[in-house]
Amino acid sequence: MISNQKHALKLSRDYTQANFAWILSLIVTLLLLVNSFNFKEGTLKGAVFTVFLVYLVFTVFQLFLTWKMKRDLLNTGEIQSKTRKLGYIQLLSILSANIFIASFAFNIIKKKKTPEYTFAVYMLLTQIFILAISSLNLFKPYVTDTFLPAMGILIGILIFQVITLVLVSKHVEDNLAPSWMMAIAILLITTSLTGNIFNLLLGISLIVKVRSHDQSRILKWNTMWSKITRNSTAILGMFFIILMFSLSVCSKFTFDYDMAVENNYGELLQNPSLEHPFGTDNFGRDLFSRIVFGARISLIVGFASTIIPAIIGGFLGALAGYYTKRADNVIMRLLDILYAIPGILLAIAIIAAFGANTMNLILALSVGSIPTYARTMRANVLMVSNYEFVDSARALGSSDLSIIFKQIVPNSLAPMIVKATLTIGGAVIATSSLSFLGLGVEPHIPEWGNILKIGSTYLESHSYLAVIPGLAIIGLVLSFNFLGDGLRDAFDPRMD
Repeated sequence: MISNQKHALKLSRDYTQANFAWILSLIVTLLLLVNSFNFKEGTLKGAVFTVFLVYLVFTVFQLFLTWKMKRDLLNTGEIQSKTRKLGYIQLLSILSANIFIASFAFNIIKKKKTPEYTFAVYMLLTQIFILAISSLNLFKPYVTDTFLPAMGILIGILIFQVITLVLVSKHVEDNLAPSWMMAIAILLITTSLTGNIFNLLLGISLIVKVRSHDQSRILKWNTMWSKITRNSTAILGMFFIILMFSLSVCSKFTFDYDMAVENNYGELLQNPSLEHPFGTDNFGRDLFSRIVFGARISLIVGFASTIIPAIIGGFLGALAGYYTKRADNVIMRLLDILYAIPGILLAIAIIAAFGANTMNLILALSVGSIPTYARTMRANVLMVSNYEFVDSARALGSSDLSIIFKQIVPNSLAPMIVKATLTIGGAVIATSSLSFLGLGVEPHIPEWGNILKIGSTYLESHSYLAVIPGLAIIGLVLSFNFLGDGLRDAFDPRMD
């Protein structure tokens, strides 16, 4: 009996996430405590210390809730309903922007969670964060002309998302969604134009369950996304990526670009405040706005310099894997020559020859990545081309190109998707590194590497100028790595 209860404790994903939440929340709490003191002047930063106290209260209660869940699992083998109801208290952590505890709270209050419920939760959290970040512009001397209409639309979408979360929680099951949810799915897909990809994923998932009568297809969809949504690090990484992407889209209407690029010599090197949450740089430019607009550059370059070589390398790898002997030798030996050149040196050479701008940066990072994608696709094509359904297609008289792109390539994409997700992080680092060296985007453009370069000269006096863009780069790269690991596990049949 005792062994069964310990086994239940080990298998409980809610308990695992509870531990994950309080540990990460404690780390942030300690960082806030350290930053609440100005050791140089011997003063206390009241605002930061207040946030520390709020985080401390939620972290201590989270630790208590984790202990109570452990006791329930050891005594009865399941988490009691009274314990789950305590999660409603933790929902208040949304007000403190504690994403770790807030996401846990939504999970603990619902015993049986579908992928659609998780999408709805993170869709709502993303929208709340977008509104909260955009609202900080109200403390600036002025806002852009589109600020109020854009905020009104975002608030309207937020209300719709709250209603959707409630409906999904009550009416969507593992293999079934009511037909009237088709209208909600269409609205979700439409509102995903704000950059909130969770809206899109939820809309597509609802359509799959409403329209598909093939239970095996629904089961396959549920299995894949359940693996990702149950992986705490993968879903949090996905949340941060989508948050940055949505913020990049919405910032066009809620942020004033002039504050990120125009010099303001009356506001040089200002410390963080409500008007300037991250302070200002040596030209008086608002660092908060520069970080937000810098995310757009990092994501554009990261995605573009991954998609381009994935398409070209995937095409060449598919041809090399299907047409063996001569075609394989010619294609792969040429790519081996390209692969022998260090990627960063190749990028520097291309930028030195054609100049430093965004398009040349994408080109420079893309060329060096083609051989790795070609090798990955070739290995998969060699394996898949020996399957029986490929032999059947040949027997039916299908052309080679039809077999390659209709039969083989679709069944070889999973490793390519995982590799692409993992290498986007490397592209973000390369972008920032080249910009730091003055070989990336133009110096005046707000990009995290450019911001870090300026901040590095003020490490002793104004360390936040370098720390904040550094944390942004680390956070985005880790998020892509966490998501890539989650996708790898989701596509691996051995993890079932």
